[in-house]
Amino acid sequence: MSARASILQKLRAAPRQALSRPDLAGHFQHFSRPDDEVARLRHWAAMMRAVKTEILWTRQDNWDAALLDWLAAHPQPSIVLSDTPHGRRLAQRLESVHNAPRIVWFDHEVDDWKAELFDIAAGFTAARCGIAATGTLALWPDEAEPRTMSLVPPLHIALFDAAKLYPDFYSAMTAERWSDGMPTNALLISGPSKTADIQQTLAYGAHGPRELLVLALLPPHIAIHDVEGEA
Repeated sequence: MSARASILQKLRAAPRQALSRPDLAGHFQHFSRPDDEVARLRHWAAMMRAVKTEILWTRQDNWDAALLDWLAAHPQPSIVLSDTPHGRRLAQRLESVHNAPRIVWFDHEVDDWKAELFDIAAGFTAARCGIAATGTLALWPDEAEPRTMSLVPPLHIALFDAAKLYPDFYSAMTAERWSDGMPTNALLISGPSKTADIQQTLAYGAHGPRELLVLALLPPHIAIHDVEGEA
């Protein structure tokens, strides 16, 4: 009998044991800290700010005003928007402001306007949810808001509903029902693009935006001063 046949014979003869399904939820819950809603928001913000992310705490009814104030202090020559409710809302506000960024709509194939696209200063997208444990935003690119909008411009501005901040990746994946269908590329963003490939020196903007601004929409029952405390 060959060595191969002998090994296979022993494997077939070995007693079979039922494989138990790992308790993934329990595993992630064990490492998901903290478990208080406000403390989670503080932890998420601290993790993101540690890697050069700027966060504006705001509300659903005034995030566009908060962004206009930020843009007045940090002028941008141009911004790419999507034909979505949040894209149209921002465009309406920008059109009434003097010296606002030039609006460019992402409404045609990338190959038709690559030169212009790579000259745009900022991209504005929505985030699907957030992950507190790692300080992460999850983006769900689609035809209306492709991943190019968050990857190409040097500044990425993300609109994030903080009520959709989950303690860990597993909680986000199950609560948002990712198994029902995912885009070609789901993006997990923990700060601006960065690399330390060259001499272990950290550099930003190597493979994507150099800056990340998050408009974090707080639910009504949480005050802004509550989440600005220590994580």
